Amino acid sequence: MSLTVGVIGGGQLARMMVPAAVELGIEIRVLAESAAASAQIAASAVGDYRSRDDVLRFAEGVDVITFDHEHVPQDVLHALVDSGVAVRPGPDALLYAQDKLLMRDRLSALGLPVPDWASVVSTEELASFIGDHGGRAVVKTPRGGYDGKGVRVVSDADEVADWFVAGEPLLVEELVDFRRELSQVLARRPSGEIALWTVVESVQRDGVCAEVIAPAPGSSSKLVDVAAEVATAVAENLGVTGVLAVELFETTDERLLINELAMRPHNSGHWTIDGAATSQFEQHLRAVLDLPLGSTAMRDPWSVMVNLFGGPIVERYPAALADQPGVKFHAYGKEPRPGRKAGHVTAGGDDLDEVAFRARAAAAFFEE
Repeated sequence: MSLTVGVIGGGQLARMMVPAAVELGIEIRVLAESAAASAQIAASAVGDYRSRDDVLRFAEGVDVITFDHEHVPQDVLHALVDSGVAVRPGPDALLYAQDKLLMRDRLSALGLPVPDWASVVSTEELASFIGDHGGRAVVKTPRGGYDGKGVRVVSDADEVADWFVAGEPLLVEELVDFRRELSQVLARRPSGEIALWTVVESVQRDGVCAEVIAPAPGSSSKLVDVAAEVATAVAENLGVTGVLAVELFETTDERLLINELAMRPHNSGHWTIDGAATSQFEQHLRAVLDLPLGSTAMRDPWSVMVNLFGGPIVERYPAALADQPGVKFHAYGKEPRPGRKAGHVTAGGDDLDEVAFRARAAAAFFEE
């Protein structure tokens, strides 16, 4: 029996599925945006993920379609389903990763913990929300934002007046007083089995994840249990299949609030490649193919992942690899660009301070 997974999107997430697929003997095909895409190490087609014809042509002969990103239009997703293709996660789940207003509304209806929020269509409505929430708020475009894009912290409604020009509603949320950001990553297969990795701390800089520490230091057993319960509820109630990342705020009064959802392998799970018995990329393939899930046990007591921005990467290997031979290096094959995630490093061991030092020392060789 042969298994073939089609991945829509040619970024680094698709690229990192390839080694896991090779080890499992699974054929992987990638629909990339261009011939220069990061995932061109796989047998791929070039096409437009927004084109129904391109996507349906690509899906011929695959056992399941999954994703490097959540931006495939709903009409294209439903065309896949209507043609008999297994799509995981399915369009009804992806809808809530594509539209933050729909996500907030659905999670609120389920009684899951979210920041106070509203849908606003005018500066007057936004000004009222800001006034009711201490004079500051977070405004987000419902679609398309990531890594700090499409997000503004405002104290005056006119600061997003340009966003109202399009005539579309915006999401406004309370500015949460949080002590740190956490992420709970899990995988769920269609038959219902769920496997969770440890909850991690995600360190943000300028709205972008810079480091991930696994497990999240100083986490009580109650916090760990609540994070797992919240993420499991999201996966089950939204019908998510594959890897799901639930980004969380840990508030100063020790509550957890859901910030964002990602229905695919996630930056906060990259540490699992080297730090867990089963990586998020192998687990994602197992899950979307409805195969039994692997162990999520950590290989070391601590694991620290640090993102590399800009580049170049490979040119700086000689000094970096010599200085930190115990650190694992991952390059994404991207053209260097300031602020662009170009790779990551991961260190593991028994002592958190020493592990973090080695990961940060390795990453320092690639700083601009």
